Amino acid sequence: MHKRQVFKAIALVVIALTATQSIADGATFKIGLILPMTGQQASTGRQIEAAAKLYMAQNGDTVAGKKIQLIIKDDTTIPDVTKRLAQELVVNDKVDVLAGFGITPSALATAPIATQSKTPMVVMAAATSSITQASPYIVRTSFTLAQAAVAMGDWAPKNGLKKVVTLVSDYGPGIDAEKYFIERLQLNGGQVAESLRVPMRNPDFAPFLQKVRDLKPDALFVFVPSGAGAAVMKQFLERGMDKAGIKLIGTGDVTDDDQLNDMGDGALGVVTSHHYSAAHPSAANKKFVEAFQKANKGMRPNFMAVGGYDGMRVIYEALKASKGQGGGDALLAAMKGQIFESPRGPMFIDSQTRDVVHNIYLRKVQRQDGQLHNVEFDVIKDVKDPGKTK
Repeated sequence: MHKRQVFKAIALVVIALTATQSIADGATFKIGLILPMTGQQASTGRQIEAAAKLYMAQNGDTVAGKKIQLIIKDDTTIPDVTKRLAQELVVNDKVDVLAGFGITPSALATAPIATQSKTPMVVMAAATSSITQASPYIVRTSFTLAQAAVAMGDWAPKNGLKKVVTLVSDYGPGIDAEKYFIERLQLNGGQVAESLRVPMRNPDFAPFLQKVRDLKPDALFVFVPSGAGAAVMKQFLERGMDKAGIKLIGTGDVTDDDQLNDMGDGALGVVTSHHYSAAHPSAANKKFVEAFQKANKGMRPNFMAVGGYDGMRVIYEALKASKGQGGGDALLAAMKGQIFESPRGPMFIDSQTRDVVHNIYLRKVQRQDGQLHNVEFDVIKDVKDPGKTK
């Protein structure tokens, strides 16, 4: 009899400990942040990590009674690695949200895992139109190349740049940028002298730029991934293309805020279209830039940082709205349709497409307070992704 009571007491203790453990686990909300922290796109990872940590520092690490835990993984920009890490985060770490995704192939590799596990997947960087269609659990807070490219396709021919060569990195976002820029340029009476695509891995821009110089267009339209803009600018200037009267235009990646000051005076006057500039004159952005630089030894936030910062906001607000209860479907529903003031300006998550809708700005590189900045001179408001409107 005594033995039976002892066993019963032990069993009750084990059950109590298990229950305590599951309550402890249930009180933690885990975000698996997969980023390229090394390799070609390391600046993307660095910027998004810094922005995510800043958001947490400003807004606390407890939401709706849940302790927020950020688990950061380096996928080295290799999609197979991204997929494996996502699988481990879902199965072993039991994350509530997957986030990050520096490049399109990494996001696409992870999409089936998000669908199978019903885990919301917040894309903070990758920018090909089709990404949100790869899983009903994907929400994007970055941008699409199509949004930015269309604006430049309108601006260039109206400002005397009729004959243009396009130069893009040969993968999803580059092909989107090329397609939507060319369509809009031609619609406005411009012509494309040639379309050039550069291999994404170990790119050498030199032979392509030489070809552009020989073609003598009015302008060269460029898209390269975040982090590669400085190399293009350097080689463009080395070949004297600016002195030959060829204007450099493109999406905002080419005059990335993270690298712009290092590009030197040769970047002055370059016109780009994009959704974010560190020089955006709103009060919310000034506050964001100041806090970001203070927390990161003077590093200037770029468009990747704002994608990460806004992504964290979307996750926090969804957790609040769902009162910390329920799984992925409740979170996803609370992410759709969010409207808010971002450092980039007003934005919202389209509840049908789960894609970001925001302003696209035309900007020119100018010197302000002794530094180079992308200074906005025009705006197209509430731009939806053209890739979803056809």
